[in-house]
Amino acid sequence: MDYKSKTLLILSAMLLIVNYVETMVIPALPTIESDFSISSTLAGWITSAYLLVAAATSPLMGKLADTYGKTRMYIIAIVFYIIAVALAGFSPNIWVLIAARAIQGVGFSMFPIAIAIITDIYPKERVAFAQSILSATIGIGPALGLLIGSYIVEDLGWPYAFHTAAILSLIVFFISLKYLPHTGTRLKERVDYIGATLIGLATTLVLVYITEGPTLGWAALDNLWMLIVGLILYGAFIAYERVAVEPLMKLELFKIRNFAVANIVGLISGIGMFANFIFLVYYSQLPKPYGLGLSIIQSGLLMSPVALGMIIFGPILGRLMPRIGPKPIMILGGVLTDLSYLLLLTFRSTPDEVLLDGFISSVGLVAFIVPLVNMVALSLPDQYRTTGMGMNTLLRTIGGSIGPVVATVFMQTYQDPIVMMFNNQIYVMGFLPSATAFNYIAIFGVTMMTLALIVALWTKNYKFRTAAVRIAE
Repeated sequence: MDYKSKTLLILSAMLLIVNYVETMVIPALPTIESDFSISSTLAGWITSAYLLVAAATSPLMGKLADTYGKTRMYIIAIVFYIIAVALAGFSPNIWVLIAARAIQGVGFSMFPIAIAIITDIYPKERVAFAQSILSATIGIGPALGLLIGSYIVEDLGWPYAFHTAAILSLIVFFISLKYLPHTGTRLKERVDYIGATLIGLATTLVLVYITEGPTLGWAALDNLWMLIVGLILYGAFIAYERVAVEPLMKLELFKIRNFAVANIVGLISGIGMFANFIFLVYYSQLPKPYGLGLSIIQSGLLMSPVALGMIIFGPILGRLMPRIGPKPIMILGGVLTDLSYLLLLTFRSTPDEVLLDGFISSVGLVAFIVPLVNMVALSLPDQYRTTGMGMNTLLRTIGGSIGPVVATVFMQTYQDPIVMMFNNQIYVMGFLPSATAFNYIAIFGVTMMTLALIVALWTKNYKFRTAAVRIAE
């Protein structure tokens, strides 16, 4: 095995563990909530803390990787992740667990750094295929997390889910130390910590506003001030970057058409894709006739086609893209994701029908991810590649946080009563999301993916017939 294939295998293994852990947390939430005697709102911060820090720190970690070396910062990100996962498994209370999850968010920067490393070592006509392997971990990891995580939580308890991840991460860490090559051109600039602070705080405030919106209220002053201050800080970030001698992100890079398109499509498609994920998870587990009435494990099995679609079609699209370019593949992704949402409107009465919908969605999902990653990595100069990947990760993370919130709002707004008859009297035992709620989520998904498709039409297509052909900028 040559060093390129070995590097790809090592990076894929670590990203697989990361995506496994993040999905494994989902079936563990009810148990954690019970063990610590906390509310579901507080338990939700177990996932939100990770998301917030991941989004806020990705641009900074990308800049540090471009400045001090990608492999060095990748190793540092793994160290953060191992410490955090190990700490999470021994958490004595919810606050330690949330803090550990926040530290894990720093480790999430491994994904954009890994993409940049692969882009450095593979020729441009083969880099899309290599990137598709890394992107496939986004589907494989969650599928394993739902399945294996459910069994571990049920049989051993939720701390062991973190313990196993810590051990696996430690093994990959030592392998990475020995075999990962140093790649790319280092950027001889000072790190813009002021810009990183501004965009980090802005992102944190906006994401907290989105996360707390359903609980505190979208127009409540206790919540609204975070959105206002966050938007002001975004403005301050843009203003500062325009005058900074060595900015975190050169705003002129957004004049590169494909970089701008990739970021806009990443934000919009992230909203639609994660709304779809919430649809499938909740609808499959709600009792009949509100949903399919499946258990957590059965629901995980139902989601397995998502991983299968990515495993099969990710590498296929990765090999195809150098020949036809990213634009046709993104159009295919938009058409397939729209089709999957339209099917979810009328074709969801049985597990087999939802399984087919999920499979089509997974193919559309990977048809978006592979071109987006490739466009960002290849349209930017080498010295700004990881910073650009970090910025793209930030925008996709924001989109990924908005989608579930929108889906949750629909499920809370449109509900049907749970009615029981006792002694010839009707009793309302509670409320569950109605068919109307899921219809609106599907319509919202179609809208988002159609918008992403329209923006994707502005992509400047490029192909690679030989190693000598350069990407059109």
